[in-house]
Amino acid sequence: MLAIHDLQAYYGKSHVLHGVNFDVQPGEIVALLGRNGSGRSTTAKAIMGLVDWQGAIDWKGQSLAGKKAFEIAHLGLGYVPESRDIFPSLTVHQNLLLGQKGSGKASRWGYDDMYAMFPRLKEREHTAAGVMSGGEQQMLTLCRTLMGDPDLIIIDEPTEGLAPKIVELVGQYLQKLKERGISVLLIEQKLTIAMHISDRALVMGHGAIVFDGTPDGLRADAAVRKEWLEV
Repeated sequence: MLAIHDLQAYYGKSHVLHGVNFDVQPGEIVALLGRNGSGRSTTAKAIMGLVDWQGAIDWKGQSLAGKKAFEIAHLGLGYVPESRDIFPSLTVHQNLLLGQKGSGKASRWGYDDMYAMFPRLKEREHTAAGVMSGGEQQMLTLCRTLMGDPDLIIIDEPTEGLAPKIVELVGQYLQKLKERGISVLLIEQKLTIAMHISDRALVMGHGAIVFDGTPDGLRADAAVRKEWLEV
């Protein structure tokens, strides 16, 4: 579905990604783990056409080279950045409306789905998004991306700064995506949620994949955890 080979990326003269290789299969949740600065967010931005890159990124057999972010989104990739990027002066409902692509095909997701998944958003339907809590804004960003009906959703640090109850809710939400056949690339620092819901775990270090295996395999590999994950 998504196949990445020898991905290189730079910020100016700084070489950030050093030959990243991995894939994401249909209906799979893949956790991309690593410390801050390891290259995880840059990998997501490269996939979405937000940074210059070299190598190969293929989506359903089609190269993403040279495509702009909106073109990539229309191919069926959704992106939830760590910054959330809600429209603060617009209401919850208006933010969700902006997530729709208007492609003409029936979407797997609608307003009722979003409000059923996160009843708090229904309560805040006509509230300006900018006055909501961080957890509510995270819910909104996730839902706005889903309104575009992606086949794969890239989520960068969805539980950052959230209360434990909301973290648990996000985990349930990601499981629901899998149940509907949507693939997830989850960039996360909290090992507990990532290891619990993921089918496969990738660990990044110094701009490269240093582990690719099952969550159980990562749990059993104390050397990798100590070298690349533990503080």
